[in-house]
Amino acid sequence: MSFSLSSSSWTKSQHVNDGKSQYCGRDVVGYGSNTPCPIWPKNAKVALNLVLNYEEGGENCLLHGDSESEKLLSEIVGAGAIVNDRHTNMESLYEYGSRAGFWRLHDLLQRKNVPCTVFAVGMALERNKEACRAMVRAGWEVASHGRLQEE
Repeated sequence: MSFSLSSSSWTKSQHVNDGKSQYCGRDVVGYGSNTPCPIWPKNAKVALNLVLNYEEGGENCLLHGDSESEKLLSEIVGAGAIVNDRHTNMESLYEYGSRAGFWRLHDLLQRKNVPCTVFAVGMALERNKEACRAMVRAGWEVASHGRLQEE
């Protein structure tokens, strides 16, 4: 088996940005093989970017008017959607996150003075305003994950 980097073996699209490494403010190459050696504050050896997904209350659920239960984002391996019926096990996993899991992480990060970025589903924040206010009070950056989970 051989692999060819020849562009003649690939199907080409017709987009104006095809073949470009820099376009519309994006740079998909960066430093390439010339990665600089960063000097972090206090001579730290590691820089950590902590991102918390907050989706609880934005998942597919019959109680939200959806026609089927959530099937993708859970710890239930191989979970399938249940059409026209509730998936109470799935709902329970999401409820743990908003009722207990979030607060455990929030309290830990606050005690350690660790900043955080939250990728949040808008509907989830609408349903748990107390959690939303806690994120803002903590000074966390809240980034949009769409209004609904599937967006």
